[in-house]
Amino acid sequence: MMNLKKLLAPLLAAALVTTMTACAGHSAGSVDGTDSIGSSGSLDGSDSLDNAGSLNDAEKDSVVIAIGSEPETLDPTQGWGHGNSPIVQSTLVKYTADLTFENDLATGYELSPDGLTWTFTIRDDARFTDGEKVTARDVAFTLETAKAAQGSVDLTYMESAVAKDDTTVVITLSAPTSIFLNTLASVGIVPEHAYGEDYGRNPIGSGPYKFVEWKPQEQIIFTANEDYYGDAPAIRNVTVVFMSEDAALAAVLAGEVDVAYSTATLGTTEVPGYHVEAIRSADNRGFTLPVLPNEGKTTATGAPIGNDVTCHLEIRQAIAYAIDRQQIADTVLNGFGRPAYSENDGMPWNNPEVQIETDVDYAKQLLADAGWTDTDGDGIVEKDGLKAEFRCVYPSGDSVRQAVGMAAAEQLLDIGIRVTVEGLSWDEIMNVMFSEAVLMGWGSASPNETYYLYRSEGALLDDFYNPEGYQSKVTDGYLNAAMAALTVEEANKNWQNAQWDGATGTAMKGECPWVWIVNLDHVTYVRDGLSIGEQPIHGHGHGLPLIQNLNEWAWTT
Repeated sequence: MMNLKKLLAPLLAAALVTTMTACAGHSAGSVDGTDSIGSSGSLDGSDSLDNAGSLNDAEKDSVVIAIGSEPETLDPTQGWGHGNSPIVQSTLVKYTADLTFENDLATGYELSPDGLTWTFTIRDDARFTDGEKVTARDVAFTLETAKAAQGSVDLTYMESAVAKDDTTVVITLSAPTSIFLNTLASVGIVPEHAYGEDYGRNPIGSGPYKFVEWKPQEQIIFTANEDYYGDAPAIRNVTVVFMSEDAALAAVLAGEVDVAYSTATLGTTEVPGYHVEAIRSADNRGFTLPVLPNEGKTTATGAPIGNDVTCHLEIRQAIAYAIDRQQIADTVLNGFGRPAYSENDGMPWNNPEVQIETDVDYAKQLLADAGWTDTDGDGIVEKDGLKAEFRCVYPSGDSVRQAVGMAAAEQLLDIGIRVTVEGLSWDEIMNVMFSEAVLMGWGSASPNETYYLYRSEGALLDDFYNPEGYQSKVTDGYLNAAMAALTVEEANKNWQNAQWDGATGTAMKGECPWVWIVNLDHVTYVRDGLSIGEQPIHGHGHGLPLIQNLNEWAWTT
């Protein structure tokens, strides 16, 4: 029997990004401006602190957290908690702050030599919040349900999950899968006896917190699970309210929130009684650039495919070399970010050779060598009558993407490429992303993202992973070898070769289907006196990664 923490220390775990905001230590209530958040505080401007300026005793076990996006469900089989640990449910294994794995429900596992059969032993003292014991049957039921759902939890490679007895579950895969533990660490276990259509809005779990109430478009309330088998959380009462980033900052300025996820464009505001924590993330921003020409083809849903400008490799690479990433990080992100060169900068499976230096002269030479010249003196190069200009779209209302895109577009004018940056709805973006550039965001502390972003099988499907249409048998070979690897070292070598093997790859010096620009820090306002624990690296998304370590939070003053 293997101990997960010792065995899996080299592996990194997945963690999704979250835009987080929050209120001073309170319990529950509405945020519509008429009702207070809870019995110990409000959003109406009233003082939630005692006369000495410190927290009342009743408030030292409560917190209110506001996030920018409301989840669609709290059902792990449908994707709740995907990429991080859900707080309502337990998982077989969980992530640590240093992004390794440790046991949660599992006490250990055995893996067959062929990498196909995983036998987990689970603890016998875990109970759901309705009092029923957690058994291996619940684990098997959860995994089979998640596979059937075909949602964001990818278990297509799982053949079966079978409970051998109350504490033993045997999981059989169709092929060795190196990312399997990453998946297990984000799939919360649901109760077979209490699972139904309404589970996502009324979840029962065995995690550190239990669900209390959900008021759609307003708030979700959690409280500590008194029967949790782990350490009792210091923060017992939690209210998650849904606010835009601007509204959250306004709540900080009014002294009404404890923790507020903000943005790089808003994070320089100094607020007495708060400090800013810039949480490191794998949350990146960059251009997706269609690699196919426009031949009049469409996707299954009728979206046009191909772009006659970005299909040229020299255009894509010239863009990559002309952008000054550090300048954008320093100015647009106010220093809350770093240059990005891939989807996995800094991870063990990242190939450091993907980094490139800003070189405007080289970018101009790439274009000139390929026949792009400015013949009419308007500052934009052209070739065979085709101007080097195209549109790049971003989701309307996303000020960071807009600012990053406009800054990059301004720099690209220096090499004679005109990019028009325009905000659209996500529905509109889905109809143009196969034929136009998109200021896209990804980032995960799991190598499976590399697989989904670049596999040929996923090109031009109606999702966001590979709208640029990148396909390569060489890359597919590396990706498949990485997925099938039985050791971390073997997997990482193949993930790295997929990016750049010295001759080709997905890197910007290679086929360049992406031009990566910046990695964001997650700018978070925190009320002085509240510790939010050691945050694991955040990934991209709009879930609840900030609170995945909520049981480590505590008021210190």
